[in-house]
Amino acid sequence: MHHQGGNTYGIHYNASIDSLVFNAMYGSHNCLDQLNDCNTYPYATNTSDGTGNTVCSAADNFCYYMVEYPFDINLERDEYDIRYLTPDPFPYAFYVDYLNTAKVQAAIGAYTNYSESSSITSTAFGATGDDAREIGVTAATEYLIDHNVTVVLYFGDADYVCNWFGGEAFSRTLTNVPGYTDGTAGFTNITTSDGTVHGQVKSAGTFSFVRIFESGHEVPFYQPLVSLEMVNRTIHGMDIATGQTMLTNSYATQGPAESDFVNGNNTVTYEVFPNNATYNIMTNQPNPPYNVGGVGGASRLMTRYERAVLDAEKMKSRSADVPWHLGRRVTTKKGRAALFEDAMPSRRKHRHGHA
Repeated sequence: MHHQGGNTYGIHYNASIDSLVFNAMYGSHNCLDQLNDCNTYPYATNTSDGTGNTVCSAADNFCYYMVEYPFDINLERDEYDIRYLTPDPFPYAFYVDYLNTAKVQAAIGAYTNYSESSSITSTAFGATGDDAREIGVTAATEYLIDHNVTVVLYFGDADYVCNWFGGEAFSRTLTNVPGYTDGTAGFTNITTSDGTVHGQVKSAGTFSFVRIFESGHEVPFYQPLVSLEMVNRTIHGMDIATGQTMLTNSYATQGPAESDFVNGNNTVTYEVFPNNATYNIMTNQPNPPYNVGGVGGASRLMTRYERAVLDAEKMKSRSADVPWHLGRRVTTKKGRAALFEDAMPSRRKHRHGHA
């Protein structure tokens, strides 16, 4: 399976940048070779004397600067949802205030405020080159499957950071899922109660790989219905595809070996949207109008400069002990560059992930 630009939305580099990034990934002693060095004994397990940390951190940083960061500076798109330019207002961040209300904290027994990310935690992980380490993920997943735990790997197909191509490639490394890698199972559409196809699934036994269409990193925000029904089906031991079949070791979805649906660029945006933009889960696009006080009261999109000014004002209002660019996502080019310089040499990027 090959899609230009490594995505199904028609977003790609020009030929010269594409060549540079390809070489940075696959060229001799570049990203892939350094990742292999990191995950080769003794570096893979050696953290006590710092040798493994040094090798893996170097690989992590090289791969970020030479392979991942070019996406930011050349396309200026959100790594968590490539359909949007940065800064991207989606998903909304106001839920953080809700979680930190006294009523909610009392109800769930929380004893500290919720925050979306932690620079201290990120730096600690970065110091070990954590992103470059395989850290036994395949073995751990196989262990869960061997113990009859239902495992579902799901990805939004507009997510660059946790992209579905990589997730699907990982699923093929599993050796204990009969029917999944031998060609028995295939991709099929996920049936949901609204009659709309929101994604595809490939399942064998209690293991499933799911690609959700028109979705960024936080899938439940972009596609709440299929997310809810997927979770409910998983909890009750039913198949992801229909929710009608009880899972057994012999269960396998039927269909093509690859998920070949191409989204196209219908939902790809080419303007920066304001913070008060709202997302329409039916059209998979922002709701109109995007009124930010245009000339003569006309609705228009916010310019990059105007958005930068608003972000600067937010920066002033945030707590001094939580840098503004570590709050939700570091999305502006200058903001990211400043963070990387501030974090050197122990960490050159900040991410947050969701299980």
